[in-house]
Amino acid sequence: MFNSISESDLEFFCSAIGTTYVITSEDQLLRCASDHTEDFVYKPEVVLQPANAKEISELLCYCNEQNIAVTPRGAGTGLSGGALPIFGGVCLDTKRLNQILTIDEQNFQVITEPGVITEELQQQVRLHGLMYPPDPASRGSCFIGGNIAENSGGPRAVKYGVVKDYVLNLEVVLPNGEIIWTGANVLKNATGYNLTQLIVGSEGTLGVVTKIVLRLIPAVQHDLLMLVPFRSAEAACEAVNAIMLNGIMPSALEFMERDAIVWAMDFVQHSAVPLASDIQAHLLVEVDGNDSELLYKEMEKISELLSRFDIGDILFADSHEQKQMLWNLRRKVGEAVKSNSVYKEEDTVVPRAALPQLLRAVKRIGAEYGFHSVCYGHAGDGNLHINIVKQNMSEEDWLGKLPLGIRKLFEEVVKLGGTISGEHGIGLVQKNYLDVVFSETQIRLMKEIKRVFDPNGILNPGKIFV
Repeated sequence: MFNSISESDLEFFCSAIGTTYVITSEDQLLRCASDHTEDFVYKPEVVLQPANAKEISELLCYCNEQNIAVTPRGAGTGLSGGALPIFGGVCLDTKRLNQILTIDEQNFQVITEPGVITEELQQQVRLHGLMYPPDPASRGSCFIGGNIAENSGGPRAVKYGVVKDYVLNLEVVLPNGEIIWTGANVLKNATGYNLTQLIVGSEGTLGVVTKIVLRLIPAVQHDLLMLVPFRSAEAACEAVNAIMLNGIMPSALEFMERDAIVWAMDFVQHSAVPLASDIQAHLLVEVDGNDSELLYKEMEKISELLSRFDIGDILFADSHEQKQMLWNLRRKVGEAVKSNSVYKEEDTVVPRAALPQLLRAVKRIGAEYGFHSVCYGHAGDGNLHINIVKQNMSEEDWLGKLPLGIRKLFEEVVKLGGTISGEHGIGLVQKNYLDVVFSETQIRLMKEIKRVFDPNGILNPGKIFV
């Protein structure tokens, strides 16, 4: 389908961005051959590290003319295979586009390049009394550009929303090398089609983002955190909506099954959370704001509400260090699962009130198809991460039977009013299930949009669509 990289191609790349940033060493090819998705490995033929939009424009224009596949890459923390160069070709590494260009305190905006680590961006705007809320679990290593590509969320999406809610404008290099801005640096924009929101979540298939304009909000000064143990995982899910229906808006509301927190504690080698044998799940509940007295009242109200369920002793985080410890456990669950077994992670999301039904369906289908699952996620959003672990499953069942179980699971998710990815994207691993969610007409429209942006199909090929 695509042409292989030739010596003349390498010569052009060197002339465009400099020999130092045209990389063919085996260790660097392997670095860009995988991300955090299962155990896939797809080596590119060359890694290119441009420094700006102009260089990316030259590279894409050339690759488009020469029919060379180009796979954009951020930090490689994705969970759907979106950055895997499955057709070889070029891995377009954005790590050199790593500058925060402007923090505009007057207009509550920041202009950043895509290679900036998300947590570093958050820390820098915090110094100006501002806040960028989206905080995926990998925020300490993921790039803001990758967050744009996947429309990332994270624990605090329940109160503050996801990436798309903060993107005002994007500089994008199209597959033919043209450079455009998608919108305007304003809070309201009803001018034509919303190209900005089309690019957000498009998984690097429509263009390469080179500058990002984000809106910010005033930073909050206080937060409180508690960990609530439940003797029933389904009851923990039911409690989520009960909190919301009582007029309380936590800044985070996270669900962890027993295995999730046990494996996380083993992974970080820290057993700071007491875990009675009858505890089946935990909720991690955070409130934040600027009035500490009001926050304590909210926590008291949540505690009183949850005491109506069958719970154990609530653990209140009474120091910054204890808060960090609890958040570290939650953020390390994914890595902990991966360290235990070969696994597949499904990123399901349903209306929040349907979360108990979703958990029941997961366990029922797991029993039917012979797989064990470890569930956790952003319960306040109805977003359940289902980690299916191979453990003792035979290779035949893992490759043949499990996909049928996953399809059945996704069908149940759709029946509950949900969809098959809340924040990880479709990428490589979920594209065979897109028909569960969308009709032929919907998929056709999406493919036609792809063809308008990328008629030769060179940009991140093989993703989203079969």
